[in-house]
Amino acid sequence: MSTDTTALLRDHRADYGYDGDYRVVPAPIVAGLTAASCTALLLTAARLSTRHRLVALAVGGTGTLMAITAAMFIRTTRIGKFEVWARILSELGLRGDETVLDMGCGRGAVLLAAAKLLPRGRAIGVDIWRADQTHNAESNTRANAELEGVSDRVELHTADMTDLPFTDNSVDLIVSSLAVHNIPSRAGRAQAIGEAARVLRPGGRLVLADLAETGVHVRQLRALGWTDARRRNLGWRMWWGPAMSTYLVTATKPQPALNLP
Repeated sequence: MSTDTTALLRDHRADYGYDGDYRVVPAPIVAGLTAASCTALLLTAARLSTRHRLVALAVGGTGTLMAITAAMFIRTTRIGKFEVWARILSELGLRGDETVLDMGCGRGAVLLAAAKLLPRGRAIGVDIWRADQTHNAESNTRANAELEGVSDRVELHTADMTDLPFTDNSVDLIVSSLAVHNIPSRAGRAQAIGEAARVLRPGGRLVLADLAETGVHVRQLRALGWTDARRRNLGWRMWWGPAMSTYLVTATKPQPALNLP
């Protein structure tokens, strides 16, 4: 796909909030506390530096690490993930008439980018709309679809990705971004991958980005006979902090074996 297409997907009109679980502490409070903590640690290190250099170094190092982590997180959630997914979606070579399912679509950052590539297709999002993004709600996702000009091809469902409300072999592509790891049990996460395998048509593709157990997902898909299942590191644009990389799992559902006489 062209550079113009990648730029179209990267740029967006809607507000997709911040990734993270904010059910306990709202995002503005998290940001304020982080900034205050970093500042306090750095000022403390400066005051200690003349007499207690080792202590100052430890305090200053902690403050610097916190500041770097906060900066990386903010860049990834507001800019980096859009850059990365624009490239991923552009490289899929979609015809424009596919049915695409986003498991755990949230406010629609990936779902609506995919919808832009589907003038004759459908983009389906499922979520249970819990607070794993700021202001995560179906109404906000619908509003974002309007802002992005793709509401005519977007379909939203309140559903659990471990029990998808779709028939077998019914979608052409499944995408998922930073969602499967929110399922609390390993069995539940395996069930979500199994559901993705069930609803994908033969020859359909799975493209899943996540922080944890991506290697486990690859092994599960290979056990199901998906010979091209693999994962790769998505690089610095989707770093959430030091040693917090995002990995991409890709795989294609195999065609059924022919029963020759």
